Amino acid sequence: MIILGITGGVGAGKSEVLKYMEDAYKAVIIKADELAANLMMPGNAAYEGIKSILPQDVLREDGTIDNKKLAAVFFKDANLKNSVNSVVFPLVKEAISDIIEAACKSATKLLVLEAALLIEEHYDEICDELWYVYAEEDIRAERLRLSRGYSDERIKAVMASQLSNEEFIAGTKVIIDNSGSFEDTKTAIDKELYRLGVKRWEQ
Repeated sequence: MIILGITGGVGAGKSEVLKYMEDAYKAVIIKADELAANLMMPGNAAYEGIKSILPQDVLREDGTIDNKKLAAVFFKDANLKNSVNSVVFPLVKEAISDIIEAACKSATKLLVLEAALLIEEHYDEICDELWYVYAEEDIRAERLRLSRGYSDERIKAVMASQLSNEEFIAGTKVIIDNSGSFEDTKTAIDKELYRLGVKRWEQ
């Protein structure tokens, strides 16, 4: 089984890349952010550990976390973000290890892990390769305006909080340029997976 790590800046089109790998190669997809969100639900492993350190206005009446409010707080308070991450990240890694172990016991040929902090959290230790989904900054910004309704100020803040293009390149082995036609992107993905001996799913 090949384990790939996928990362990239916001608006680069990682979700589209993951969907293609899932459909065309029957890849098992792990999204670290979704795992983290699940772990922070009431009753789950990370909830009690972070509930006491979160501002009360981030919690809804039913005890669940308002992720939009949490994201806004994180941008303003790096110390709070680090405190929450110190609780959540080890549990996310544990959950990922469990999924990988289960996939190894099945007929899975390709497992793809997507994480915003793939490089910073040293996921290269469990992945065969790290890939960087790249798109030009102005294209990413336009995608965020259209798909998420972000203001220019929000776009600049989000992009500034992530690694630079140079840091992404330095920390990964393969660059998938998703600035243009997605048909070109699929061709690039196919070429790299062929290099790794991963075949497309045959219907």
